[in-house]
Amino acid sequence: MEKSSKYFDRELSWLSFNYRVLNEAKSKKLPLYEQIRFLAIYSSNLDEFYRVRVANYRSLFDLSVENMAKLRYDPTKVVSDINAEVTRQQEEYLDYFDKQIIPSLEKIGIVLYQNEILANEQVEFVNEYFSREVLPNIQAVLLTTGDVLSFLQDNVIYLAIELEKKRKKKSKKKNKKKTYAIIKIPTHHLPRFIELPKCNEKYYIIFLEDIIRLNLNILFPGYNLIDSYSIKLSRNADLAIEDEFKGNLVNKIKLNLSKRKTGAPSRFIYDSKIPRKFLSVLKQAFNLSKEDLMPAGRYHNLSDLFDFPNPLVPQFELPRNIPLAHRELDLAPSILKAVKEKDIMLHFPYQSYNYVIRFFNEAAIDHKVEEIKTTQYRVATNSAIVSALISAARNGKRVSVFVEVKARFDEEANLKFAEQMRQAGIKIIPSIPGLKVHSKAALVIRRNSTKEGKQRGYAFLSTGNFNEKTAKLYADHGFFTSNEEIVDDVREMFEYLETPAGNDFKFRHLWVPKFNFRTEFKKRIEREIKHVQDGKKGYVLLKMNSLEDRKMIDLLYVASQAGVVIDLIIRGICRLVPKKEFSENIRVIRIVDKYLEHARIFVFYNNGLNETYISSADLMHRNLNRRVEAAIPIFNEQIKKDLLEILTIQLKDNVKACLLGDECENISIVNSEPKVRAQIAIEQFLLNKKY
Repeated sequence: MEKSSKYFDRELSWLSFNYRVLNEAKSKKLPLYEQIRFLAIYSSNLDEFYRVRVANYRSLFDLSVENMAKLRYDPTKVVSDINAEVTRQQEEYLDYFDKQIIPSLEKIGIVLYQNEILANEQVEFVNEYFSREVLPNIQAVLLTTGDVLSFLQDNVIYLAIELEKKRKKKSKKKNKKKTYAIIKIPTHHLPRFIELPKCNEKYYIIFLEDIIRLNLNILFPGYNLIDSYSIKLSRNADLAIEDEFKGNLVNKIKLNLSKRKTGAPSRFIYDSKIPRKFLSVLKQAFNLSKEDLMPAGRYHNLSDLFDFPNPLVPQFELPRNIPLAHRELDLAPSILKAVKEKDIMLHFPYQSYNYVIRFFNEAAIDHKVEEIKTTQYRVATNSAIVSALISAARNGKRVSVFVEVKARFDEEANLKFAEQMRQAGIKIIPSIPGLKVHSKAALVIRRNSTKEGKQRGYAFLSTGNFNEKTAKLYADHGFFTSNEEIVDDVREMFEYLETPAGNDFKFRHLWVPKFNFRTEFKKRIEREIKHVQDGKKGYVLLKMNSLEDRKMIDLLYVASQAGVVIDLIIRGICRLVPKKEFSENIRVIRIVDKYLEHARIFVFYNNGLNETYISSADLMHRNLNRRVEAAIPIFNEQIKKDLLEILTIQLKDNVKACLLGDECENISIVNSEPKVRAQIAIEQFLLNKKY
């Protein structure tokens, strides 16, 4: 925490969240394969954290003394604190994996190979698999002391191998010179986990690198194998665009994508059992500093546990979610006609995302639809929505798509989709220099048959991406409306995307950063403070992924000190420190469960009116200053009641929720009855609804 103690450290706060994920993996109440899935999530999260956040701090190490002083913090100290906490968590992670997960697998008849003696049939399988599948895809590289190689690929596992030359029978040399080599594990071609032949009624699963270990003698016929160790290098994955405002930004991104693979090191992890001398050779060979080095276990890239085989499926897994139907939309002749009658809210993944795909497909073939506009941030592979947009263009509709090619790790996919759509005749609006478009919005313009020449707009606005795959895993809300005032604001936002240099855009209801987001949020907080001063109730309920912006946090502190009660449901980063003298009326809870809590909802009590917004934006500095976002008001009273009921259920969660303490710790909720698991209760709530 910073010296002022008013703000948690951003990075340590994120690590606190990821530690909550690790704790979920350790829950004995979960089926075994669900525990394994959470271990994969933890590892995946941590890899991205090092490739982005830690890499950013590492890039500051070489600043001049003068420039370092301007930072007001020491990046080496930040990285040191991060590494210390990660090392502690990693030790706990590996201990649980070795002492709990592997024995639990064995109890159900699944053996994860860890140097066990294999049956003859299994040895034959391993040798044959190596010769047929592995050998054509690997190449050993010998190292000698003093060598400096170009690079290790980002986030790829290698085996570092210690060898010695076989002595001739007549040789009397006692001190044999060590030889070193590395081999890239070909997980880009082959699965990380391979199932071996069943033996003694047990299933056997082996790491790909262990198949290589068992066949190293084939690769090094003139050497004796001493041992092998797993290593991995994480590199800076941020695209360094020197000047977004000059030249062709899309071309710059294309050129920089290849550089991601060879970015500056952010973490070199290695098997802690590796000899010091060998580690020194690797350090020199790959031009690493001591700050790069982090000891770890025998296996890396455990995010691959997402694909850990379950030969007993569906046993030891959670049942798959069957999305609920929306009766009103099912009975309606079309989505557009249903939305013309009333606003409709969908709650994912509890309800089917197929309604969103239907919305685009109907618009694509409706002869009265003239125009479709939408944003694209992260879409699914083989996206049904992109297919619908291409169909619409081929059917003569005017289609415009804003493609955010700066969406981290989705740049390449977005460039590909943009080219496909452009070839189909879709107008592609490129990224805006200096800004990311994070708003999730679509607008359909249709001729109104009752009034000749008059058009009607239909909007879909969401807290989540236009991605049918993640909609099965992320808890989000999607809003259909034909309300003319909101539609007009959505039109205005798309005009802003097409001509971002303008400053005369007016938003009556939407909150859009740069224009009115901060001021409108502040007005609502100040109104709650005024209600308390007038002897009335003041209450604010906010749900989001992250709370990091200091100005917003300070507003909440002021409100708390004035007597406004504030409930925060925050999954990830939270720099606000609860339950201090300046925040005694603020409670922060964190929910980690089967679905990723991804929605943003803002509720301001306002004398019982419960003014409610859904939003694409978290209260982070980047969202409120360097992104195009939208917070959307909910006028429909029934939808407001439903959202408030969902939030209330989450505030009552005492199974998967924890409280955030004033030391950034996760505090379990104990001795609380009845037991409420929010995601189960929300599904039941929606199941009981009439629509």
